[in-house]
Amino acid sequence: MRRRQFLALAGSAISTWPLRASAQDAAGPPTIGFLGSGTASSQRDEAAAFTQRLGELGWTRSNVNVSYGWAEGRTERYGEIAAGFVASKVNVIVASGPAAVAAAREATPDIPIVFAAVNDPLGTGVVKSLGRPGGNATGLSMHNPELAGKRLELLTQGITGIRRLAILVNGRYPAAAIELSELRNPIGKLGLRSYVREIRRAGDIATVLRTLRQDADALYVCSDPLTIGSRTEIAALALAAGVPTIHGPRKFAEAGGLMSYGPSTPDLFRRASDYVDKILRGARPAEMPVEPPVTFSLVINEKTARELGIAIALTVLGRADQVIR
Repeated sequence: MRRRQFLALAGSAISTWPLRASAQDAAGPPTIGFLGSGTASSQRDEAAAFTQRLGELGWTRSNVNVSYGWAEGRTERYGEIAAGFVASKVNVIVASGPAAVAAAREATPDIPIVFAAVNDPLGTGVVKSLGRPGGNATGLSMHNPELAGKRLELLTQGITGIRRLAILVNGRYPAAAIELSELRNPIGKLGLRSYVREIRRAGDIATVLRTLRQDADALYVCSDPLTIGSRTEIAALALAAGVPTIHGPRKFAEAGGLMSYGPSTPDLFRRASDYVDKILRGARPAEMPVEPPVTFSLVINEKTARELGIAIALTVLGRADQVIR
């Protein structure tokens, strides 16, 4: 399917919550419930990658339904959306992030759940084992213990003179705490002084970043739904303080952060379609191993670099998968 045709199809398929009930009889096509953490716009690339791969596997609008529910960055909506999927008798639920998966599992112990992107599903208790997840959930992990160190390496190689590192972390989010712990060794190896700035709600961000200019040369942002949802504010505050930032998801760089390096989420959603395909053909999630990320992306916002008055080393700039100008 050509890209233009596919994007038109994906765009027309995306709907906003509330969903229309779509229970089907035994002879009808299966239904996939897509629980999006953001909006149809913010997750268009992920939804497009997911739908495109479904088509390659033989699942088209003629033989499968995809119902979309968008949480719009509000984790409290996960349960409502998941309950709607259960009431609609979907055959598979696709979700991302431990909170969304937990809400789906609370809504149903029976309907298979495929998670497209969970940071450390074992450490956060999403699965009992990576090889044999157990229960009704399996999928793709975003976790790689070397990623935090790789981000710091790219940051210090790309920008000279970084000695003091501020770390923004949501203390209520288990995966963010794991990411913070994985920073300790690389911080020591690079000889950096670190300052943890803990937040628990969006209203904390401006307060904890108020003195960023005085005591940090760079800001590392641990990823979680709170920081991702506040990425534009974080980027603006860091820019106003004259401090470069490093992140995991590319959405941060697209929102004005300086650099991001992490797993490609469209690729993870694409691979989630393979899980859905196997489940619809009879496979059991409990016996399907969780797979690690395999595709990573470095994004550099050169516009932000200019506004900060810094130059990114050509050795790092040349490795970027995307440069935002």
